[in-house]
Amino acid sequence: MKLKNVLSAAALCTASVLALSSCSKEKEAVAPTQEISVSQAVISQIKEMGLTTDGIKRVEGGYLVEGDIVITDENLAQKPDYQLLRVGDQEQYRTSNLVSVGSGRTISIQVSIYLPSAYVTATDELIRRYNNQSLRIRFVRVTSGGQIFLSKAPDGSTYLASAGFPSDGNPFNSIKVNSDAIGTANASTYIATILAHEVGHCIGYRHTDYMDRSYSCGGSYSNEGAGTVGAIHIPGTPTGPSSGSWMLACIGSGQNRYFTSSDVTALNYVY
Repeated sequence: MKLKNVLSAAALCTASVLALSSCSKEKEAVAPTQEISVSQAVISQIKEMGLTTDGIKRVEGGYLVEGDIVITDENLAQKPDYQLLRVGDQEQYRTSNLVSVGSGRTISIQVSIYLPSAYVTATDELIRRYNNQSLRIRFVRVTSGGQIFLSKAPDGSTYLASAGFPSDGNPFNSIKVNSDAIGTANASTYIATILAHEVGHCIGYRHTDYMDRSYSCGGSYSNEGAGTVGAIHIPGTPTGPSSGSWMLACIGSGQNRYFTSSDVTALNYVY
């Protein structure tokens, strides 16, 4: 997820407030990000998926696009069928890949011991938000062996947090968190919203403002494109993105986005 109206890295490092972590634990050694060129072939593949390649970066585990989505080599190798779904009264989007839940499945989330305790509080809140919807997919926090692992983003990262899409019926297993940029304030609101958004990607949801990222990010009109695998619609009317949705591409400092009625419709339709 990106911060709305991002300033320079030196000023805000794409974050709300550069509040340093007050965690007393020893700081985790995280390698700094490195700029590695991305081949035209990969760029073309990602465009075919219907994903924006502006600002694409090579990161650990794949390629970072749209500010917070990691596309892995496995994602690039897959060629699922394109589909169109319509439900609800606002635009919602998911990917071709979802988590296999059957009649019900619980996904475990683990928070790195190197993240401040605020991120444990935020994780508990995001879990409460999802579980309160009585979906077939549920979440639980664990201290080891989590199916989704929240860890510190590499030093110099230019995003608030990043995640990827499911594969082989399982959620994406990693969320990188730029805790130095996000800080520790508003754990049960702002931080929980950011983490719930990334968990949304992990289980297959795309950005609600898919048709025009300028809606939440500002700047010029930007359509991510329909693609062949990247965006399966869950809309009722194609008039615009859903205000306040937890899956908007960018977030303003300190914002709290609980599930809107349209978000609840999309969650219940898929899970």
